[in-house]
Amino acid sequence: MYSKDELLSALKNVPDPEMGISIVDLGLIYRIKSDKKGNVDVVMTLTTMGCPLFDLIAEPMEKELKTLKGVKRVNIELTFDPPWTPEKMTEEGKVALGFF
Repeated sequence: MYSKDELLSALKNVPDPEMGISIVDLGLIYRIKSDKKGNVDVVMTLTTMGCPLFDLIAEPMEKELKTLKGVKRVNIELTFDPPWTPEKMTEEGKVALGFF
């Protein structure tokens, strides 16, 4: 079983295909948890509701999470509630996009 921080650390390697920065720094991950059976459940959003890039993000997410020893299954749920806003970004993400 991995902590939320360990799981997010793995996902920091997954960039948003359009913006080129980490999906974690963009604030796209709403919830993430693992269990003792090797399952990881992720609830995430995209920057816009009509964004067609989910598959381009989900595949690398699954690949990165499965590099963690014992992770067997990754379930990614997409939600738009609440909608994404720039306030969800980390400071690192805001700096990368020139907010500061």
